[in-house]
Amino acid sequence: MQPVPGAPSAAPAAIDLAGVTKVHDGRAVLADVDWRVRPDERWVVLGRNGSGKTTLIRICALYDHPSSGSVRVLGELLGRCDVRRLRRRIGFVSAALADQIRGELPVGDVVVTALNAALEPWWHTYADDDRARARELLAEMGLDGRHAQPFRTLSSGERQRALIARSLMTEPGLLLLDEPNAGLDLGGREELIEQLDRLAADRSRPPTVLVTHHVEEIPPHFDHVLLLREGRVLAAGPIEDVLDAEVLSECFGLPLELERRHDRWTAWRRP
Repeated sequence: MQPVPGAPSAAPAAIDLAGVTKVHDGRAVLADVDWRVRPDERWVVLGRNGSGKTTLIRICALYDHPSSGSVRVLGELLGRCDVRRLRRRIGFVSAALADQIRGELPVGDVVVTALNAALEPWWHTYADDDRARARELLAEMGLDGRHAQPFRTLSSGERQRALIARSLMTEPGLLLLDEPNAGLDLGGREELIEQLDRLAADRSRPPTVLVTHHVEEIPPHFDHVLLLREGRVLAAGPIEDVLDAEVLSECFGLPLELERRHDRWTAWRRP
């Protein structure tokens, strides 16, 4: 039987959270979060500092556990699955990862070692096809010919793109990006947004979640948004339906104006 055009995908949700709460030092960092990311969606998670964004994404990446609630990732229930195996199906990019990588490591090794969830190539053997695949991904991220270059010599923006190439090396079922634009200058930010938009536009790529606190960093092809305020979901859904000046103002606790021009968003404080 052929699938009905427009019918919901039979594949399980990439992320399915129900009643997720995370308590740290007696404070609820996340409170009763329900959220579902379907296989063909690209989500942005917005919120001010301390709203719970990074905790949320670490739970989805299986590097943290909720205090209560259920977490399903790629159809598997946290607590009833092999977390180490499941993590290999998740591409996860964070500032903490960049800090763990030895600066002298060639960029190609940074990418290819993802196959073994390693940070060094010494304990594993990689085939020529693996290294060729790493070079292809680097080229796709605008880093053609950089595979032999030490990781430390890349600019901050180039390092983030190299880490995204690394996250794609295992052909993951889910891609999670925790504030990849943090600390980048205008040029680095725009180059990264362009690359993320190309990935999002390619429907063969996995469902993707991008964490940020700047609407200016939302690539045009990201189609859903989750807004967090003090650990709770303020709003979630298609970006065209959900994101407006009123909800953004409530999310950040400021009177804000919001404009969309040339498929990019801009926000500023209302005079």
